[in-house]
Amino acid sequence: MATCIITGGAGFIGSHLCDFLISKGYSVLCVDNLITGNISNISHLLEDSHNFKFIKHDVTLDINVQGEVDYVLNFASPASPVDYLKLPIQTLKVGALGTHKTLGLAKAKGAKYLLASTSEVYGDPLVNPQPETYWGNVNPIGPRGVYDEAKRFAEAIVMAYHRVHKIDTRIVRIFNTYGERMRKNDGRAIPNFVDQALKGEPLTIFGKGAQTRSFCYVSDLIEGIYALMKSDIHEPVNIGNPSEMTVLELAKKIIEMTDSKSKLVFKGLPVDDPKVRRPDITRAREILKWQPRVSLKEGLKKTIDYFKEML
Repeated sequence: MATCIITGGAGFIGSHLCDFLISKGYSVLCVDNLITGNISNISHLLEDSHNFKFIKHDVTLDINVQGEVDYVLNFASPASPVDYLKLPIQTLKVGALGTHKTLGLAKAKGAKYLLASTSEVYGDPLVNPQPETYWGNVNPIGPRGVYDEAKRFAEAIVMAYHRVHKIDTRIVRIFNTYGERMRKNDGRAIPNFVDQALKGEPLTIFGKGAQTRSFCYVSDLIEGIYALMKSDIHEPVNIGNPSEMTVLELAKKIIEMTDSKSKLVFKGLPVDDPKVRRPDITRAREILKWQPRVSLKEGLKKTIDYFKEML
């Protein structure tokens, strides 16, 4: 049985990855300091002591693991603007020191390595959709720079370890993803809108809502990550849904699907908020034979049902 270490494994995406890999016959060691992760996301796995273990640990510190390790999958980081604006130094440290420590672990164990990067490396892009060859338009000293630059540094050190130490690495650039286990106070559009709509509160839209996003349901993302994990491609790969819509259109869609009486309220745009965000997934389609399958309507229904249970 192959063993995977998943850092950030109690988070939204990390916990779904834990579930998926266990279903595929892997043994999983989940490492998380629970700053933004939640033990409830993995509570159903804790009784499976044969296939799953949890360690509460800060990955910016040395990681000591006994036995063989086949994969190190690094998903440790605050990932929403609410979190990384509140935890700027921790975000920079986990992107830099955490990636360094996990790469060292992979090197010591002879394990394959996968970094969870982000579409934020493209910043406020000047091209749309964004291909992996685009170098980005990032403000390194703006408030969002703590996350953008942490991930850009993480990609750089991963490629350095690949070139110098011959570590077998992968980099996934994750675009906007949604689904069950998102926190209602996550700060991102879908959990914010769904929570507000279900409570009958006004939906908060920044700017005029003309900025575009593309939303990938979490099960599609996990299958894309797994395809990349099993591949032999070392260059970054975008994983996301290229179906693009405005934030205003999304808000109206969620009001309709929740049968809510909520109104819309408009506030000023945050600093450096991207005007467009859409992945070019040509590389994933051609090399990984992957593309998203879950429609926005289907994914939103599952997400809304989950948030109803959480009320």
